[in-house]
Amino acid sequence: MLNTMDSLVLIIDIQEKLMAMLNQGIKEQMLNKAPKLVHAARILGINTLVTEQYPKGLGSTIDEIKRELSEYHPMEKTAFNALMEPGYAETIKSLGKKQVIICGIEAHICVYQTAAKLLEEGYEVFVLKDLCASRNKVEFECAMDLLKSLGAKITCLEIVLFEWLKTAKNPCFKEIQGLIK
Repeated sequence: MLNTMDSLVLIIDIQEKLMAMLNQGIKEQMLNKAPKLVHAARILGINTLVTEQYPKGLGSTIDEIKRELSEYHPMEKTAFNALMEPGYAETIKSLGKKQVIICGIEAHICVYQTAAKLLEEGYEVFVLKDLCASRNKVEFECAMDLLKSLGAKITCLEIVLFEWLKTAKNPCFKEIQGLIK
């Protein structure tokens, strides 16, 4: 079970040009749900880290996410596995969290490689299926299947939010519930 004290949110490359390549339905879902994840994490005091794959070519993180972050300090990368970037594995380790909630674009490349490495490093990885995307549905499904076979927990935003809350008596319940209504 997820625990707010052990959780870390990792947003992989939800950038302007990558979003533009997605089909309209997936793009709308990401635009709707990604800010809710970041907002909920902020309410609950959960660290959120953001990566950007080659931002000079692919643009920056979408404004809908930036607006919800208390601080915007993306980690620029060219490696598909974010943990290959100098200092990034250490940054994650320094936060002292065991559970990584991961989402982003493209599911079969950067999300997959980063999540696989996190699993190898001993983290419990929760992949938000409804907040991951690839340009191609077959590649997306392949990524989800591979990650599940490696031990990742394939989940979705509402499951994560209510696991974090645990009970309707949580002082943040109404505010979090208001995000998904």
